[in-house]
Amino acid sequence: MKIAFQMDPIGAVNINADSSFRLAEEAQARGHTLFFYTPDHLAYQEGRITARGHDMTVQRVVGDPAILGEMREVDLSEFDVVWLRQDPPFDMHYITSTHLLDRLSGTTLVVNNPFWVRNYPEKLLVLDFPDLTPPTTIARDLVTIRAFKEKHGDVILKPLYGNGGAGVFKLTQDDRNLSSLHELFSGFTREPLIVQKFLPDVAKGDKRVILVDGEPVGAINRVPAEGETRSNMHVGGRPEKVGLTDRDREICARIGGVLKEKGQVFVGIDVIGDFLTEINVTSPTGIQELERFDGVNIAGKIWDVIEAKRA
Repeated sequence: MKIAFQMDPIGAVNINADSSFRLAEEAQARGHTLFFYTPDHLAYQEGRITARGHDMTVQRVVGDPAILGEMREVDLSEFDVVWLRQDPPFDMHYITSTHLLDRLSGTTLVVNNPFWVRNYPEKLLVLDFPDLTPPTTIARDLVTIRAFKEKHGDVILKPLYGNGGAGVFKLTQDDRNLSSLHELFSGFTREPLIVQKFLPDVAKGDKRVILVDGEPVGAINRVPAEGETRSNMHVGGRPEKVGLTDRDREICARIGGVLKEKGQVFVGIDVIGDFLTEINVTSPTGIQELERFDGVNIAGKIWDVIEAKRA
């Protein structure tokens, strides 16, 4: 198959951690050809969806993860699969790329399905499952956020469309910084904030469960660094081997059918204690860590599903 990756610059990836690299590596091992481009080189041209990028060969070489051909323009309708893999922020640039990729429907398989990536961003799909999640409020209004904090005590405040732990704050019951943080966020974005009741179980880890076509295939535990509330590996969280609990499987059973129906092939959900906190569909991570811990070819499972869909 002809595979295109829409992602952030390939030269900057960590070959031992990046999930997009691992997906490309597995595709290459299966004999598929690879093409790479960044989102700013995606375009609509008189009825065609095009991209300017490079033929790509990936290699597990630190600091040199890919050999790229000369830049050329391609018609993405001539590809079998396009991977939507750039990282958030989930801004209008990101949203526009999903609208453009939507236009490939019927000719090219876009993974994950861009229509539902657009309508199911990380922190919004969980709202369909309030009994699985900690108490949550989404608001821009300071009065509403303050009332939530007064009701629940310690809370986590974060941007609604952020990623990688950026801009995440724990506010204790006696913390007096809420107004200042609200002013800070309001100064550079018109987006609402999301505030959730703080879950002390995060000290034991924030579990990333990976689902492939709606089915759980394993999990890793991400433990915060000393002195940190955030467990994201981008900010020093330590991955640990962990198994799936009955509660994890219950959560996956509740959400898995929706993910499969909406074409979300590769999804990473976040579970703290007994609570689901995020459903990551834009650019989930964790494949390589899980493969090392469990000795299972997770990228292979993902490609098995994609190859079956194309067949």
